[in-house]
Amino acid sequence: MNLAVLLDQSATRHPGLPAVCLGQQTLWTFAQLRERVAAISAALHARHAPGTRVALVSENRPEYVELLFAVWAAGMVAVPVNYKLHAREVGQIVEDAQAALLFASPGLAPALQGLPCPCIALDGPAYAELLAPAALHIAPVAADALAWLFYTSGTTGRSKGAMLTHGNLMAMAVAHLADIEPELGPQCSQLHAAPMSHGSGLYLLPSLARAARQVVPASRGFEPAEFLALCDAHPGSGAFLAPTMVQRLREALAARGGQRPRQLRCIVYGGGPMYLEELRKSMAAFGPVFAQIYGQGETPMTITGLTRADHARGDAGQLASVGWPRSGTEVAVLDAQGRPLPAGEPGEIAVRGATVMAGYWRNAEASAQALRGGWLWTGDIGVLDETGCLTLRDRSKDVVISGGSNIYPREVEEVLLTHPGVAEACVLGAPDAEWGEVVVAHIVAAPGAVVDAAALDAHCLAQIARFKRPKRYVFVEALPKNSYGKVPKRALREPPAS
Repeated sequence: MNLAVLLDQSATRHPGLPAVCLGQQTLWTFAQLRERVAAISAALHARHAPGTRVALVSENRPEYVELLFAVWAAGMVAVPVNYKLHAREVGQIVEDAQAALLFASPGLAPALQGLPCPCIALDGPAYAELLAPAALHIAPVAADALAWLFYTSGTTGRSKGAMLTHGNLMAMAVAHLADIEPELGPQCSQLHAAPMSHGSGLYLLPSLARAARQVVPASRGFEPAEFLALCDAHPGSGAFLAPTMVQRLREALAARGGQRPRQLRCIVYGGGPMYLEELRKSMAAFGPVFAQIYGQGETPMTITGLTRADHARGDAGQLASVGWPRSGTEVAVLDAQGRPLPAGEPGEIAVRGATVMAGYWRNAEASAQALRGGWLWTGDIGVLDETGCLTLRDRSKDVVISGGSNIYPREVEEVLLTHPGVAEACVLGAPDAEWGEVVVAHIVAAPGAVVDAAALDAHCLAQIARFKRPKRYVFVEALPKNSYGKVPKRALREPPAS
C-alpha cells in the first residue's frame, strides 16, 4: 500500500479538521492538504518517472508535509537531507541518490543552485506552478518499493542511504500506534520541533494516519518558550524531542514558574542518551508524559521502547534502559559469530522485523556488512536482562551523539587532516551536561607548524556542517598507539564534564 493512502483516508473521514498549522494559525484543513498534495503529485508525475529520487533540503516548514506525501503519491522516492549540512555535503548526498529534483527553503536555495539537478525554492514561482488543481491519483506500489532514502554519515566519511520501503514505514507507523501512542486521534496534535528531515518527519505517518494536526513552530525549529506556548494552544500536544531538548524545555518551564503546559500529552524522546538524573527531573517537572524509543535510520523508530506506564513505575533500572522489543520486532544480543548471548552478557545488538531497511543505496559492501544471517547488526553494544529489557552499553562505531545529531569521528578526522598544519588527528566524544556529548579533537601538529583552535575551526566550517566541528581541541606531541599502530581511544577519554 502506498503511504499516501494514509493521508487520503484521513482527509476522506475528516475533511474539515485542521491538518497543518504554522504556530497557532491553521493553514490547511485535511481536504485542502489533500488538494495540494494532488496538485504537486500530478505535476511531478507529468515530469518524472516513478522511482525518481526527489531531495528535500529545508528547515521545518509546512511544505515538508505536502511534499513528502506528493512524492509518495507519485510513486517517487523522498530524500530528506539535513538542512544544517554544508552545501558540499548536500551535493554529495544528491549525487549519490541520483536525485532528479531538489526542493529547498528560501534561505538555502541560493547556495544549492549549482548542484547537478534543478533546485526549486519553496517560495518561488516554480513551486507555485506545481499547485495547479488536479485530481488525486495515488500510484500503486509494492510493499518493497522504495519510499525514503534516509541518509546517515558512515564511519568512513561517506554518507550511506538506508533504503526504507513503503512496507518498512507502514510497519513503523503501525508499531508506533500499537506500542507508544495508541491514543493518537483527531483530538491530538503533533508538534514538529525536531528536524523533519529525520526524527520528527517520521512521526507524520502515525499521526496523520489518525488525523492529528501537524504543527510547525513559527520559528521553524525548537525554541523552548515557543514550544510550551504551542502546547498551551493545541489540543493533545505531542512531540519527538532529543534528550538535550527535553533538558532545555525543563529549564524553560522553571523560568515560567513551573506552570505545566495545559495540553501537553506526550513527549517521546530518543536519538541519544538520556541520563537518569535528568529524566527524573523532567518527569517531576512535566508529569507522566514521557515515552522513549530506541531505533536508528536502518530500522526507524522501532527497536525497543518504554511507554508512559513504564516510566510511571519509576524503576531505576528500567528508566536507565531503552526498554523492550517493539511489536513485530525481534531483538537479540549476539557475539561476533552471531550466537545469542545469555542475559547479562554484553554483545552487539541485532534486530529483525518488518521495519528493517532493504539495504544501503548503491552500497552492496555496506549492506552485506550490516545485514548478516537474517539480522540487522546495529553496531551498538547492549545487554538484555531476564525479562528482555535492553540496556545500551557502548557504541561500537564510535558515533558521537551531540544534541540528538550523529557525528562520526572519522569524517571529522579526515577534514582535519587536510589542514597543512595537522600531522595526526583523533576525534572522539566527551560527556557534556548540555549536549549529551561534544566532539573533542586530539591534534598532533605537523613538524614546524603552528596551528591553533581558531584556524582549525575555520578549516572545518569551510568543509563540514557547523554542528560536526570539534568543540574542544587538545594539542599533544604524540597520540598513543597500540601494537597494531591504531590509536586506542579509551586512552584519550576525558573524565565526565562536571
